[in-house]
Amino acid sequence: MALSPSPASISYSKLLQFSGKSPSPLVHYLFFGSRWRDASPLLLKKRFRVPLLPAVVRPPTFKMFECFARSSSAEEDRLSEAEKLAISSAGDGDSVFPGDREPIYEVVQVKPNGTFSTRKIRRRKLLKSSGLRPRDIRSVDPSLFLTKSVPSLLVREHAILFNLGSLRAIAMKDRVLIFNYNSEGGKAFIETLLPRLNNLNGAQCMPFELEVVEAALLSRIKRLEQKLMDLEPRVQAILKILPNKLTGDILEQLRISKQTLVELGSKAGALRQMLLDLLEEPAEIHRICIMGGNYTLKRGNDDVECSSPSEKLAAEEEVEEIEMLLENYLQRCESCHGQAERLLDSAKEMEDSLAVNLSSRRLEVGRVELLLQVGAFCIGIGALVSGIFGMNLRSYLEGHVFAFWLATGGIVFGAVVAFFLMYSYLKNRKIL
Repeated sequence: MALSPSPASISYSKLLQFSGKSPSPLVHYLFFGSRWRDASPLLLKKRFRVPLLPAVVRPPTFKMFECFARSSSAEEDRLSEAEKLAISSAGDGDSVFPGDREPIYEVVQVKPNGTFSTRKIRRRKLLKSSGLRPRDIRSVDPSLFLTKSVPSLLVREHAILFNLGSLRAIAMKDRVLIFNYNSEGGKAFIETLLPRLNNLNGAQCMPFELEVVEAALLSRIKRLEQKLMDLEPRVQAILKILPNKLTGDILEQLRISKQTLVELGSKAGALRQMLLDLLEEPAEIHRICIMGGNYTLKRGNDDVECSSPSEKLAAEEEVEEIEMLLENYLQRCESCHGQAERLLDSAKEMEDSLAVNLSSRRLEVGRVELLLQVGAFCIGIGALVSGIFGMNLRSYLEGHVFAFWLATGGIVFGAVVAFFLMYSYLKNRKIL
């Protein structure tokens, strides 16, 4: 943007002119005078030593402004229509600009009445509405999927953050925001949560936050159990086939199944550890409890503080219900983890058995190869004797009638005796 008067207006000595070409659209140079209207700022600074003042203008905040020493309608008319449109269109502070680096999340918002909608929310607005800190958002940020693979359930004053595999969500009193809603975990969570909210009588037996927590844990454990149920028959069939049918395809299926069991056991173990850590921290359970009711926490011991005995009793019942809920899913998670470990142990035992079987087969092949080598050695000695008799030299045996048969019989007999002697030697040394 450059606001410059015409040559006729050069006589205005106090006219503030913007006449500099900058490589960046957000950096402009302010200087007085109109001699260098079309010059480059670097050229003016190096060659003519003109003092320049760089000014950074942010597109969402600047408005159209005019600086003239005298108010003249003729000067205002010199602004092009394109510049006016560009300046006026940049005045909206809520618009999304290509250069704006503030993260914008696309989430699915689910209300307590079961209605859901897709919306885009800025990071700053999300922090302000949920009362979270920037470091809290790291656990649910979709861009940090590879660095935050450990499941977590963070309880804050006004929100609960879920990081359960591909499920990333933030639960508050009046809504839940689901990141990566097109992922496997996000779809399973939505399919589990909506039927619980859209019940027949329209009344919730638990607060909205607890409904979200249970739906998240239930969807996660259901997916682990479903994978285990699909994998167990295949592993059992492979274990039955392998002792009698040892092929490359069967061994590859065993390797893939073992790798899947390792991954499944790791996920179930991480979820179990998360639930154990949550149960060992009563303060976290109390924070979940106060989100669904009008309770507060005492400083020092993090106990639930209520205004009346009836509310105190209701708070204790809610805390007990949360603990029972977590204990239930902890048992299911331990069962899934234990079954995966048992199948993995069976696969490892089968691999050890196959290794022993293959070693015994290789030993038999080695014994046969050694016997053949001994036999070839003995036959080689007989061939040596035959080669000696095959020389074109007189040995005075050519005239004897039985010399050929005697020589042949001696060679065969000597080879057999040598073979048995070598075999006995190898047996005594326990090589065969």
